[in-house]
Amino acid sequence: MDNRYSRQILFPPIGKEGQAKLNNKHILVIGLGTLGAQSSEMFARAGVGRLTIVDRDYVEWSNLQRQPLYTEDDAKQQIPKAIAAKKRLEKINSEIDIISHIVDVTPEEIEWLVKDVDIIIDATDNFDIRMMINDISQKKQIPWIFGSCVGSYGMSLTIIPRKTSCLHCLIEKIPIGGQTCDTAGIIMPAASRVVTHQVTEALKILTNNDEELLGKLLSFDLWSNEEVKMNVSALKKSTCPSCSPQATYPFLQMEQQTKSAVLCGRESVQIRPAQKQDRNLTDLADQLKKTSGKVEQNPYLLSYSVDKHRLVIFKDGRTIVHGTKDLEKARTLYYRYFG
Repeated sequence: MDNRYSRQILFPPIGKEGQAKLNNKHILVIGLGTLGAQSSEMFARAGVGRLTIVDRDYVEWSNLQRQPLYTEDDAKQQIPKAIAAKKRLEKINSEIDIISHIVDVTPEEIEWLVKDVDIIIDATDNFDIRMMINDISQKKQIPWIFGSCVGSYGMSLTIIPRKTSCLHCLIEKIPIGGQTCDTAGIIMPAASRVVTHQVTEALKILTNNDEELLGKLLSFDLWSNEEVKMNVSALKKSTCPSCSPQATYPFLQMEQQTKSAVLCGRESVQIRPAQKQDRNLTDLADQLKKTSGKVEQNPYLLSYSVDKHRLVIFKDGRTIVHGTKDLEKARTLYYRYFG
């Protein structure tokens, strides 16, 4: 191990002792898009002992511009990101334990996902999941690192339960609207800068170098050469429902969760059934082949194209409707073809 990580061990704040600590740590990365694909690779190369990676989506051509774990073959076959990432990471470092889940994170899932986890990395694309991460972090006393980027802009914040302000302290409610990758685009260097901060802060925590944490909200715009480090400690609220002594963890309640949502960066809507299903995709494919649409299937999902829309359904019944941002239109197509 020393030879593999020799350059990292030569870095005094880590050294042999720190490397040994990394090898015994467990990181949870939620989201395997622009941020998660890059951070997962960094953690694998750094020798973190156990890496759990989670994503609900599959690889598309537009991902290849900035998500380094995926290939053209992954996009052609519409391989779920969690599967493609695991295969790639195992080739990068076969000595560590990599666990992958194709799942849409809800309060139910996040409770078991964080078991025995030392730190959570936010690589998601919406505040619904981020607020869940924030609440479970406070409930289980697990540090997490927020990250977000769009265009050439990015931001990140390290949140330590009982010590720092939490995300709920900083915002009154989940933000709706604003710029997304779909409206403003994104350049890979902006995402890489966020990842660099997230991974570095995680390494500090995992090697017991907490005194070196930034302790501020970092925001930047690479294109306009701007950077701000904001002290948000004064924003910690004594009555915060997520991190105060009287915390109720509101975002771990199912009624807080959206069942249908427009996905970031695409003209697509996700439909999540009220209860998990166990769909027989082969039977469904046989039924759909009788219609005028085009049916494609792999072991993980079924894709059905009709007119200008494409519906992709996973085994648990979760469906992504491409070609619309209209929630009602998406629901109509979902019920029309998938029942």
